[in-house]
Formats: sequence, C-alpha cells, structure tokens
Amino acid sequence: MSSANQQQPLVSVNDPANIAPQPHNLPHNQHQPHQQIPSIPAYNNPTSNPAASQAVANHPSTAAVVVPSKPAAGQQPHAAASHLASANSAGTYSSTSLPLAIAAQQRKLSGRYALADFAVERTLGTGSFGRVHLVRSRHNQRFYAIKVLRKDQVVKMKQVEHTNSERAVLSIVRHPFLVNLWGTFKDPTFLYMVMDYVPGGELFTLLRKSLRFPHPVAKFYAAEVALAIDYLHQNNIVYRDLKPENILLGADGHLKITDFGFAKYVPDVTWTLCGTPDYLAPEIVSSKGYNKSVDWWALGVLLFEMLAGHPPFFTEDGNPIKLYEKIIACKVRYPPYFEAGVKDLLKSLLTADLSKRFGNLHRGSKDIFEHLWFAEVDWDRLYRRDIPAPYLPTVTVDGDSSQFERYPENDISDYNRPDLPDKWGDLFPDF
Repeated sequence: MSSANQQQPLVSVNDPANIAPQPHNLPHNQHQPHQQIPSIPAYNNPTSNPAASQAVANHPSTAAVVVPSKPAAGQQPHAAASHLASANSAGTYSSTSLPLAIAAQQRKLSGRYALADFAVERTLGTGSFGRVHLVRSRHNQRFYAIKVLRKDQVVKMKQVEHTNSERAVLSIVRHPFLVNLWGTFKDPTFLYMVMDYVPGGELFTLLRKSLRFPHPVAKFYAAEVALAIDYLHQNNIVYRDLKPENILLGADGHLKITDFGFAKYVPDVTWTLCGTPDYLAPEIVSSKGYNKSVDWWALGVLLFEMLAGHPPFFTEDGNPIKLYEKIIACKVRYPPYFEAGVKDLLKSLLTADLSKRFGNLHRGSKDIFEHLWFAEVDWDRLYRRDIPAPYLPTVTVDGDSSQFERYPENDISDYNRPDLPDKWGDLFPDF
C-alpha cells in the first residue's frame, strides 16, 4: 500500500466540478435500480448444482446511520450468537458446524430488544418480503433502521438460509465501511434486525442524479468499497451483492455497505446461484463453483458503472439471456474518456480467467491496493475516514430522512402480535 505523508484529498468536499452531471448516451432504462433475480437459469451447463438456492427479487435494502452509541435494550441480554455454516434441508444452522476461527470472532450483540423499545417514524425501503423502517429509540432518543421480514414470505421464497446467514455475518463484522447490527428480535409473524441508520441515501441515487462520476469521485468510492470487501474476505466471507443500491452514504459522505442477505462464509468454493444480473461473474452465470473473487469482479462492474453511468454488459432491452451471453463473452467496450490507468485496472478485474483476475492471485488484494491508478490513495487515512468525501449529503437534523424516497406506509399494528401462532419458530433460532 502506498504511503503519503503529505497526502492531498482525492477530491475537494462538495466541489461542484467533482459531482456535477456528466454527459453520456445512456438509455433511460439504465437509470432504473438493479433488480435481484428470483432465479438464475443454468447457462448451458448440465452439471449445475441441484442444491443451489434462488435469489429473491427486491430484497429490502437495509437503510442504515453512523451513530456512536448502542440503543438501550428493554429486556435481558441476548443469549447466544448465531452461527455461520451451511444450512441443512430445513434451513436452520447447526452449532457444531460453525468454523472455529469465526466462532472465536463472534461478538455478543448488545441486547435483546422489543418493538416497544422504538417509535416507528417512516418507511425507508420495501421489498418482496419485508421493509425497512426509520425508528427512534425510546431509551436514548437516537435513530436506527429496523429491517422487518415476514417469516412466511421468507420461507415461501426459500430465503431461510440467506436470512439466517445475514444475521450471522452481521453479528461478526465490524468495519468503518460496513453497516452495523445492534441486535435482533422476533415475534410469531416477523423477524426484526436493528441496524445503524445511515442518513445520506443510496449511492445509486447520487449516481442517477450525476449521470456518471468523474474519475476522482469514482476512485474515492471504489477505494472504500475495496477496503470493506478485503475485510470480509479476510474473514472468509463473500458478499455477493455489490451494487450502488447497497451502498449508503453517511452524513460525513463516507459509505456503508448494507444488505447482507447473500453474504456467506466461504473458505473455498460455493455453488449458490444468487445475486444481481448485471454484477454476476462469468463463473456464476455458467453455474460453476466460485470463490470470493466474484466480489472483485463486482468491484470492476461497480467502478465501470460509476465512470460510465451504466454497467459494462447492459442490454437495452433488458433481456437476461443476452446479458448473460455478454458476461460470458467478457468483451468490454471502454468509453474513450476512461483513463489509461483505470482501464488497466478494470481489465484485471473484469476477466473470466481466474488465473489473471486481481484479488485471486498469489498477492491477493495487494494487486488492487498497489495498482498505479490507486497510487495517490493513503489507505490508512482512508480507513480512518481522514480523507474528506467528495460529496456531503444534505442532512440537517438527527433523523433527517429527506435523502430517501417516500413509500406507502403499512399498518404497524400487524407487528408484535404474540397472540398469533408461530409456525416457523424453529427456522430462525438465533433471532
């Protein structure tokens, strides 16, 4: 990693020249949010894994915010941390299958909460089987985001394993650029995850307004994402859902990666078919076994999209088969305004040849961090968030939610109904 004792910021904070809309020939439909897919067809491969699980469309993006203190819990401490491992046929986790290295790192969540501990303010996002609410703690008056999932929909969509894995992963990780989980609870009908509230909105929204980012801005965000992904990989966790919608901006402009529904402990190889079509690596599309390097491929897609305003393999008609064919062919057309350095980096990330993909070679992530295009980045300062962000969201007061779209509100009286039968209690033991 580079050292720079007299390091200059990558970009000036809120300099209009750094974030102003950049012209391009992007079709209108490419400004729409990326959609996860309910299933990924095996791409001409008769040996696809029969146990592969399906992805869920519109998994609610956990709106997450940088708050220094935990919410006070109204009841007894949480009993046990959940486990990372493969799920059995029922979708539950075995305590004996938790890798010892991960078990040693598991942190005890701060407490067991109840919905009565929070005042629900508004909806921040919705999905196929849940939504995210902005809430305020009745104990410390701070704001948080609570992700609420319907148990029956989680089971129907075959997302039990992913949901348990999300909780398990979030109970382990701690990083400046990852959203923090404070605790979980459940009732007979719903699962609840108490998260940071990150008030600056989605990177997707900023990118949509800007059309595309100048190179210094894209470099700043790509560098922070790279630090977060590298941290996950050091813990043998593959993220598998990198995209602008899953990157939130704090009040200070630094990012937080959220939505760990597809994150998984993968010490070697996995075959699960899940993700967002535009960001799938060729080995996933081909229904082959894959490793953590799919996240570095996704970083290449993200970097390209930030610079160009669209992902590298998009199709104007949205045809998924055409998209998968383009991903398999792996022929990237670089706009003429791409710098030579970033093209060189992207060619080493967006390659189907795993023996050449950066992040998968014997030097690991060093090939990325020490690449010439990142030469001016002081990685230690960036990790400490000492480098000013290129854009500061308009956040005027605590709990400001103006950076998030408005959604129809649901009837929260459906929550917290202990009088109802719990049909799925055994499937989510650690909530």
